[in-house]
Amino acid sequence: MNSYSSLFTHIDTENKDNNANYSNANNLADNYRVLIVDDEPAVLKSLVRCFRKENYHIETCNEPKKALEILKKNNFNLIISDFMMPEMNGADLLREVKKHYPQTIRIMLTGQADTQAVMTAIKEGAVYKFILKPWHDDDLRVTVALALEQYELQANNKNLTIENDKHRRDLSTLSKMATINRSQLLVALNKKGLLKNEQVQKILSLHMSSKLPPIKLLLKQGWINENAIRKLIKSQFYIEQVLLKEFNIDEAIASLIPGSFCRQQLLLPIKQMGKTVTLVMADPLDDGILESLRFSSGLDFDVVMANCSEIEEKLDDIFGESIVLNSLDSITSMCDPIDTIEIVIDEEDDIELSELLEGTSEPPAIRLANAIILEAIRLNASDIHIQPTSKCILIRYRIDGVLHDKIQAPLTLLMPLISRIKIMAELDITERRRPQDGRITVKSALKIVDLRLSTMPTINGEKIVMRLLDRNSSMVPLLELGFNQQQLEMLDFVNTKPQGIILTTGPTGSGKTTTLYSLLKNNATSEKNYITIEDPVEYYMDRAGQVMVKEKINLNFSTVLRAVLRQDPDTILLGEIRDAETATIAFQAALTGHVVYSTLHTNSALATIARLFDLGLRPLIVASALEAIIAQRLVRKLCQYCKHETKPEERVIKLLGHSFSDNLVHHYSAEGCEHCQGTGLKGRLGLYEVFVMNEEIRNAITNEQGFIEIEKIAKARGLVSLIDDAASKANQGLVSASEVLRVLGAQ
Repeated sequence: MNSYSSLFTHIDTENKDNNANYSNANNLADNYRVLIVDDEPAVLKSLVRCFRKENYHIETCNEPKKALEILKKNNFNLIISDFMMPEMNGADLLREVKKHYPQTIRIMLTGQADTQAVMTAIKEGAVYKFILKPWHDDDLRVTVALALEQYELQANNKNLTIENDKHRRDLSTLSKMATINRSQLLVALNKKGLLKNEQVQKILSLHMSSKLPPIKLLLKQGWINENAIRKLIKSQFYIEQVLLKEFNIDEAIASLIPGSFCRQQLLLPIKQMGKTVTLVMADPLDDGILESLRFSSGLDFDVVMANCSEIEEKLDDIFGESIVLNSLDSITSMCDPIDTIEIVIDEEDDIELSELLEGTSEPPAIRLANAIILEAIRLNASDIHIQPTSKCILIRYRIDGVLHDKIQAPLTLLMPLISRIKIMAELDITERRRPQDGRITVKSALKIVDLRLSTMPTINGEKIVMRLLDRNSSMVPLLELGFNQQQLEMLDFVNTKPQGIILTTGPTGSGKTTTLYSLLKNNATSEKNYITIEDPVEYYMDRAGQVMVKEKINLNFSTVLRAVLRQDPDTILLGEIRDAETATIAFQAALTGHVVYSTLHTNSALATIARLFDLGLRPLIVASALEAIIAQRLVRKLCQYCKHETKPEERVIKLLGHSFSDNLVHHYSAEGCEHCQGTGLKGRLGLYEVFVMNEEIRNAITNEQGFIEIEKIAKARGLVSLIDDAASKANQGLVSASEVLRVLGAQ
């Protein structure tokens, strides 16, 4: 990668004499020519400015037809095109570029597009990468640099191909035969009652992760005898079984198919008459392999079958010791990130299993599922919503707490897409009438992400919601969460207590667990035993014993919490108090010398006390064990580069009430700039209400006084409500009044 350093940093030409590698690097970069096509002059200027530090030769054009004329006169390494343009859209333009200039890398950059047209262009190979507006400058620069690197690699591969013609033919044959398994064997065994639905799903999942033939995986599991499989195939499909030991196979015939592919798919050509080849297969029901072989070789095949062990022995006799082909894609082609996502395994409702399995193997469904997840990772979305409507599949991302419609896919992909995601999460693909929950761990080139998945049957089809949790996310220091100085002092006082329970409250996605981990880490030492119980684990802490709840095996919060109390813990982080049993055990632990951190779903700090009473806790227990309650919300932060003081809307101020308007001195808004991608918002911060117990409040709770009296005592002791904290942050130019109204609502 050293030779590409000039792509990222401009070299000072005044000092080029002192840089021995300057001329080479500069010449290398000068060879890269980039053409940008967009009908909006402002976008063109923004894109040129994005690459101002790179040593690319950039030309711009505002019409697709003019772009084609420019391409006739000069060679370009890369073209970036908008989609919505007059006379010709971006997909058609890039399709023409591929047709006439196939070596040019093609990137589509757009805000709104006909998703079906774009997906067709991607499937046809006309588009290398599809990036949504607004783009992130760093992401775009890295994408272009990687695309140009791919251009170089493709050129090198082309030269190597010319030098070694035989090697090229072998790799070309392998790439054409690298199809998704379409065997009917599992379906046939399932219909005969020899395999259960769960076993079929297990084999299919193992096949997708290992790429081994299903028949080999099936025999490895030991669920069925191979003789029974041969008997079923022979009786139902009239395919003969042969004894390979009796065949003396000519090496010329055996070499019709590359040996590595024969080993991978457990097949072997054994004789030839004219254009018809007799092919022995371990799984003769795999139509996908046969179609690929017919297409790539131009031959016809008579299929027979043999036992797996016999085929492997014959392959060793002919080709010698086996050579494992670890990654076919890495040899035959440049990997597209949409294709290489890795899944880490930890109405008319009675649809046939064979139909569902067939749908999951369709390339559009696989590519769409992977693209949805990868785009969510790129946009730092917290949730993915796959929602079927009456006209299309609507893909929505929750970014910074707000849902955005990003993709519209045709309804014909709904069933294959849902089945594909269910298989990734190891759910029952035949169950479409009841909700299901599952998990997926995704490893991409960017990061490792855990997805918590939920399915729900709706009138338009099954809806899927996935919550994304980044395994690599680091805990945020307490000082960076947005607490004011008074609140930090209160938390520091509470956090030094040797026992008691501290609760954070708020809706889903308000940052409760992040706050708890920050409190936990703030005073973490090697002298204490820390244990966390979560569903799922959101942050990874080396010094803590972390347990993930698994409801399927009845490993719930209360069960784990009982076991944890026998593990000599000093501090326990409990992901959520969901029921009376968990609440009782947690408060008992807090009364017996343990520090307990946990969360509840309530609207305010004082409402938490009422919720605890609803869970059956006695006032004396609550008053004795409770140390603090932190109510919180997350708001989108104003961009600090383009914010300016403005007058707030009267309607907004009126809805927020006197508590907000009386404390509001300055109000700010932001128009948008290059730092915030034109949105005026960048990042999020918290609004907090920190309620700390004292003797007066404990007595009031024990005596079951009303919540109005408890609130008066708390405010006299310095309680800052959520709306008051919001007004303070609005005065500092951190948040706008309209954003406060969106999150807190009318007061």
